[in-house]
Amino acid sequence: MLLVIDAGNTNTVIGVFEGKTLKADWRVRTERDITIDELGIMMRNLFLSQELDFSGVKDIIISSVVPPMQSTLEGFARKYFKTEALLVGPGIKTGMPIFYDNPKEVGADRIVNAVAAYEKYHSALIIVDFGTATTFDYISPQGEYMGGAIAPGLIISSEALFQKASKLPRVEIFARPKTVVAKDTISSMTVGLVFGYVGLVDGLVRRMQDEVKTRPKVIATGGLAPLIASESETIDEVTPELTLDGLRIIYERNRQGRGSD
Repeated sequence: MLLVIDAGNTNTVIGVFEGKTLKADWRVRTERDITIDELGIMMRNLFLSQELDFSGVKDIIISSVVPPMQSTLEGFARKYFKTEALLVGPGIKTGMPIFYDNPKEVGADRIVNAVAAYEKYHSALIIVDFGTATTFDYISPQGEYMGGAIAPGLIISSEALFQKASKLPRVEIFARPKTVVAKDTISSMTVGLVFGYVGLVDGLVRRMQDEVKTRPKVIATGGLAPLIASESETIDEVTPELTLDGLRIIYERNRQGRGSD
């Protein structure tokens, strides 16, 4: 089996593949100070919850935008599986040309998503990833990563309101507001955050479409993708397992000399 790990600033997404089949996946809170053994205990419990054989993991691939976690994840792979994890970064084979002024600046998760999306659709794409930041990435019809945009994530925007406006409470965003003309403070904030964010997404997507002079398929991923996509006029499809599939694909393109799945 192949263990894939995507460590983001807020959440870490974990998946287990047997061949091309995703056997299980989990989304857990990212803990920057987690120790190797704490990580090991957590992983064992996750595997146990799905009745998976922890010792059946033969290789690991990791993408991370959280530098403090990288050495912990690598140490976890060595201690618990006696293997060197494959890290998504400079020098790895992705099969995708990256047309960015400095390719090293592109977050590993953005490249992983781009690889998975193009492998699935083989067409021009805009990928919207709703994470701590929301990223917009354009992939050309030839499968080239051309660049994109980064905006504050929805949760960051909510927290900023709470921290900077002394009379506004912290709100949790779970569902579509019932009305746009809200009658209380929390509902008013939810309206502004959700529908305001839908406007941000649709506005940026349309500007990207106008600039590239095509109408690429627009796909969304990330924890809040279903909520925003349900109101968006530009998002065509939600693909929640995009990052996990991308890690598997990149592993397969680099698997020569590594363990089997």
